[in-house]
Amino acid sequence: MTSDVLLVGAGKMAIDYARVLTALGVRQTVLGRGAASAQAFATATGILPTQGALEDQLAALPQIPDTAIVTVNAMFLAEVTASLVQAGVRRILVEKPAALDLAEMAVLVAAVGDAEVFVGYNRRFMASTLRAAEIVAADGGVLSVKFDFSEPSRRIAQIAKPQRELDTWFYGNSSHVIDLAFHFFGAPVALVGTVAGAVSWHPAAGVFTGQARNAQDALMSWHANWLSPGRWGMEVMTPENRLIFQPLEKLRVQSHRSFDEVAEVLDDALDVAGAGVFVWRDGGTVANLAGARGGDAVL
Repeated sequence: MTSDVLLVGAGKMAIDYARVLTALGVRQTVLGRGAASAQAFATATGILPTQGALEDQLAALPQIPDTAIVTVNAMFLAEVTASLVQAGVRRILVEKPAALDLAEMAVLVAAVGDAEVFVGYNRRFMASTLRAAEIVAADGGVLSVKFDFSEPSRRIAQIAKPQRELDTWFYGNSSHVIDLAFHFFGAPVALVGTVAGAVSWHPAAGVFTGQARNAQDALMSWHANWLSPGRWGMEVMTPENRLIFQPLEKLRVQSHRSFDEVAEVLDDALDVAGAGVFVWRDGGTVANLAGARGGDAVL
């Protein structure tokens, strides 16, 4: 195996990362917290994590790796990432959203300093996105984008989640599709949003609409409704094609010639094999973090 990666967390997402790291031949040290999750991780991967307080586990390491992946509960992503930087880790891939509100993010950005920290918005790297980017380039750019980050709110209400995670669900979950939309659209020069309604577990809002304009005069709109049934989706319009992502992992294309939406044949073997975690298609390894592409959201 090559390289050393510190994998912090021993939950289901960490198991997926461990499998990808093993397949890439990357040596990993896993830091867990409790005995039950550590044993489940060991059963699934053959690797037994250490357990206990993060500071104690870091202190017990003979050497702090330069590279880490953070997969802990969303409420602790910012705290753990800051602790790793303080311990000397220089390159970190942290699960989205890295922080659960703007204040927490501001503290984390200040703590990061000159370390490289990447936020794992992996939809940017899926085969559907890469193929769409090729079509956009060939067509001469984006004219407009619309997207929907509707969530299955009644199912979410049945999940045993801390209220803070539910209150910040927009950042912790919906931001996957929002990040992908802005990945194609770019930075806005004007943006306005409106919210209404509420759901039982998210009293701040239940319906979200808005619009934006970028420097190239392209327009964006969104409409998400957590009170009504729905699902994530996005459409990117170019002068020649309408690119339809629903689900985000698939791509259908409508041209001027027909109303038909033609499914693109995608080389998505890595998406499937990676179980939805972050992987590279150009020979990079997890030890490179996003260096091979530089496309991840960066703190």
